[in-house]
Amino acid sequence: MNRLNIITLGTKDIVKSHNFFKKLGFDTSVSGPETEPDIIFFKNEGTKIALYPIGELAKDINEHHPPTISKGFQGITLAYNAKSQAEVDEVLKKAKLAGATIQKEAQKTDWGGYGGYFTDLDGYYWEVAYGEMWEFDESNMLIIHDE
Repeated sequence: MNRLNIITLGTKDIVKSHNFFKKLGFDTSVSGPETEPDIIFFKNEGTKIALYPIGELAKDINEHHPPTISKGFQGITLAYNAKSQAEVDEVLKKAKLAGATIQKEAQKTDWGGYGGYFTDLDGYYWEVAYGEMWEFDESNMLIIHDE
């Protein structure tokens, strides 16, 4: 097992979340009616993202004893790797205009890059960062070089 194909984000309001991510520029496909979709898939390069009602996601894990849905930081972040500092600033600005909460304004990082964080409408933490040393492959996926 050496790949991750889909990250599914449980959402409290799938329509509002869908509109939020469309404002950020994500291209999506909807399964079911636009007004009450069953699931939404992002047509992004690399690992796919899906939006799914959080209660249904909990029941999918265990129908009889679904996990407790809680608020706050769950120890996971999602990252968008930008290709310039200006792109970091642009993405954070778009996120704020779409309704995100900026958790950390863009700034120089201790690892030599530049980045910040926002939370989306469901409280998921997104890092938006740039590193001068980064390279991307033909699918715009970050290349991680072994040290």
